[in-house]
Order: sequence, then C-alpha cells, then structure tokens
Amino acid sequence: MKKSKWSLLLTLVLVLGVFLSACSSKGGGDNASSNGDKGGGSKKVNEPQVLNLVDSQEIPSMDSTKATDQVSFIVFDNVFEGLYRFGKDDTPVPGVAKSHEMSKDGKVYTFHLNENAKWSNGDPVTANDFVYAWRKVVDPKTAAEYAYIMAPVKNANAIMTKGNPLYGKVDKLGVEAIDEHTLKVTLEAPTPYFLGLTNFGPYLPQNEKFVKSKGDKYALEADSLVYNGPFVLSSWKHNEGWQYKKNPNYWDKDNVKLDEINVKVVKDVATAVNLYETGQIDRTGLTADFVDQYKGKEDFHTLKGNSVYFLRLNEKNPVLKNKDIRKAIDMAWDKKGLTDVILNDGSSPAYYLVPKNFTQSPDGEDFRKINGDLGEYNVDKAKEHWEKGLKAVGKKDVEIELLNYDTDNSKKVGEYLKNQLEKNLPGLKIKIKAQPFKQKLALETKMDYEMSYAGWGPDYKDPMTFIDMFVTGGSYNQMGYSNKEYDKLVNDAKKEADPKKRYEMMLKAEKILMDDQAIVPMFQNGSAYLQKPYVHDIVKHATGGDYSYKWAYIEGKK
Repeated sequence: MKKSKWSLLLTLVLVLGVFLSACSSKGGGDNASSNGDKGGGSKKVNEPQVLNLVDSQEIPSMDSTKATDQVSFIVFDNVFEGLYRFGKDDTPVPGVAKSHEMSKDGKVYTFHLNENAKWSNGDPVTANDFVYAWRKVVDPKTAAEYAYIMAPVKNANAIMTKGNPLYGKVDKLGVEAIDEHTLKVTLEAPTPYFLGLTNFGPYLPQNEKFVKSKGDKYALEADSLVYNGPFVLSSWKHNEGWQYKKNPNYWDKDNVKLDEINVKVVKDVATAVNLYETGQIDRTGLTADFVDQYKGKEDFHTLKGNSVYFLRLNEKNPVLKNKDIRKAIDMAWDKKGLTDVILNDGSSPAYYLVPKNFTQSPDGEDFRKINGDLGEYNVDKAKEHWEKGLKAVGKKDVEIELLNYDTDNSKKVGEYLKNQLEKNLPGLKIKIKAQPFKQKLALETKMDYEMSYAGWGPDYKDPMTFIDMFVTGGSYNQMGYSNKEYDKLVNDAKKEADPKKRYEMMLKAEKILMDDQAIVPMFQNGSAYLQKPYVHDIVKHATGGDYSYKWAYIEGKK
C-alpha cells in the first residue's frame, strides 16, 4: 500500500495504522479512523452527519500519479475511485467499472464503465481518463516512484527501462479505450491480485482536460483538483487540516451518509486525547501512556495490522555497508520491550518482512509460519558481529544518525533505540534527526540519511507487495541494497505461472534479504484507539488506502 504506506508510527496511533501503508515503504500517517460496525449501507439517519477526526501529518501529495504515502492514500480512497474499490469485507466491488470480463488465459480484462460516473465538475468519467493517468504514471518524464506497481500491465516495464526499444513510448502500454465507456487492459502474465490494484493510487483516473488546464498548479490545493469519489476536499489548510464534503455528483451518493468530515493535524497524542474527551473529535489513537487508563471502557478498541516497521540502513554509508555491522544493529536491542512497554498497543516484535496472518500459500499455510522468524535478540552475538565489523571498517567508535518522524510517540521509539543500541554496542553513538513526514520522505528518496525508522503497509494481498520493494534500483529500495540472486527470484516469480513455484521463490527471497540484513525489522503494527459509540461503519482495509468513510454514519449521539 505504500511509501513507508504504511512509515509513521502514529499511523498506528492516531490513524490506527499508516503506515502507514510502510511505502512502502505502503508508510503512512496517523488518521484516527477505524472499523466500526459493518452494516448500515442504505440506513436512514436523521442526526447531523458530521465526523471529526485527527491526523498527525499534513497530506504530502494529492497527485495520484506521484503520491507514495499512507496519509495521501487514505484521502485518495475517499475522494477518488478506480475501476473497482474494496468493499466492507475487503473484496473488490464495482467502482467506476460496473462490470468486467477476463479472457480465458487471464491476461485481458475488459471493463464496462458506469455511465453515471462523473467528476465533481460534471464531466463524465471515461475510459480515456484511465488511459491518460496510467500512461502518465509509466512515463519516465513523470518520475513516479510508484511506477513499478504498473508492472503487471503489458509493456509497462519496457516503457520505463532505459535502453529498451519501447522506452518512453507510453502509447504502447497495454491499456486502450475501446469507446467512452469500455476499457481494455492487457497484462504481461496472469495476475491474481490485479482487480484489487485498480483502486490503488497509480491506477486511479485523471481528467486530462482539467489536469492540463491547471498545469504545474494541479493538485496543490483543494480547488486545483476534481474528484470522482464519495467525497470532495472542500478545504485544505496546509499543516492545519482538511475537510471532506459529500460529493453530489458521485454515482452512488445515496449510500453515502456523511455530509462532512473534518480532519485536524495534531502531532501530540495527549492533545488529541483532550480533544476527544472534550467532544471536539470522534476518534483518536492511543499511545502506551493512555492504554491502561482507557482499557475496558466502552469506547476503547484494538486492532491488529498488516504493516511492518523497520530500520532502513543506507549502504552508501561505508559503516552500514558492512554486513556484520548491520547484523549487530539487528540483534542488539529488545524488540519485545519496544512492543510491550513503549508501544503497548497490540503490536508484536518482527523478525521478518512479510507480516503474520497476511497471505497463505497455495496449500493454505501462512507465509510467516512457513518461513518462521529470521532473526533474534542476542546481545552476545551482536557484540561479536559488532567487533568484527568495526575491525573490517577500521574504526573503534561510530556515530550513526537516525532519521525519525517528529511525532510524540515516534520520538519515544527513537530514544528507546538509542539507549538500547548505545548500551549494547560499545563505541556506538546514535544521533536522532526528527523531521516532518513530508521532509522525511524526501530525505529517504534522495538517500540523504544513514539509518531511518520506516515501515511498509501492503498495497495488495500478496507477499510480493513487500518482497519486490528491495530489488536493485527499486524506487523504494532507497538503501543501495543489491543482491543478484534476490533480484532474479523476484523477477522470475513475477513471470511464474505455477502458484507453488512462485510462492517458493518469494519465501526464498525473504530469507536472502534477512540473511543480508538489508533492513532491521522492528514490529508488526497493532493499534489502540478510542471511538465514540455513535460512530458507525468506518471500514478498515487490509491493503491500499487504510480507511473508507463511504459507508460511515452518525447515530445515537446525545
């Protein structure tokens, strides 16, 4: 789901998760929203339909071809709509497309668009809106970090690869507008999760005429966008918050109950809790400081997530390029202490990349159960690796800068890491550099950091959404990591038609990544939050944009 889709701890906290999703690093922000009840789609309600939320971060980007983070993807899920969207049970349901057919070989999809689908300015949503947007994503001139997720579409990789005869020839992409309401998509190979991708950011449509009319101002403000989802952004006050209002042109507006959603940017959890207690917001995430205080109360809830948080280790740094140094950093700190004491929100220690209870093999066995834990907490072994690594790089003392988020809970995590690593690895000094979310993402993209607290939430329900992130030169590698055997396994798995062989390739790839200690896994997210009993049907998704407000409503407010 996501540049560090899932990347910000308070995604777990104020948002319940992104992430994000860990665009990447599927990373994310902290939108305080969650599951709620699962019914009420066409329920009639008579109370004012206004929902008040908090998020710990500003929206980094509203351009669906360029965004990389979970904060943006949550907004996308509510103001835009792809061919399909995820329903309440996380299965794809009609969006702009009312139906589709798939060829027998699984490589050609024909989508029939809903004639009632419109943009917020009244223009119809057409097949060309998808052709235009998808071509824009793969165009090398766009330099979209998420361009690689278009790889299932025929010729996408060739168009994006320098030296290939099709490089830059976007008209060769396997997407065609048969007529205004019929879209044909040809894939490189059968892709079981393709339908679920069609509501993910880069696959969303864009109104070509409108985008070109705005030029370089497109998507910078609420009024420099047009929307085709359940809501529109009626205002966007940068670094302060934003407001959604019901989209009167949305084709399924009768099933949208909320008239207005107000989101405040609040970085401090204590402040958010105070806003909740005073009735100014309807939901907020909790950090460890507040969990015991609210546990057992009617409005206290917990969730298990699918995001994995980890430390990026920039191998451009000569010290971090050393495998023993990386191994030492992984083994030298207590992950259970982090999850049980600092987080205390249902998160669990991670010694892996692909999360538990996320996907199953063709035989029905959990990916995580097959591969098991691929690391350990062992201070004695950590010191052995540390001494060996220091000798190899010719140093006795090392200072490493940790790039961190600027949110309240993230700072506590950073201090915990600093204390643990400095205590257990003699000669190591950790310097913490906290940055606002948007600036942090930019520093990671430029690889202008040494070690970074990051994360990834899934973009689609398949291990590949985590595995292909770290191929050589990948947009979200951002660490200088490279292993030819790993690259081959990932590339071969993407072409493999045999589900069992494909799964084995991904299992082996994860083992290589962890043996190389390309990343230092930290935890698989959980979240604790408060939600007013009168808030219903905020739907939490396992992949893509974390929360949908399409079916939410207010009932029983006193």
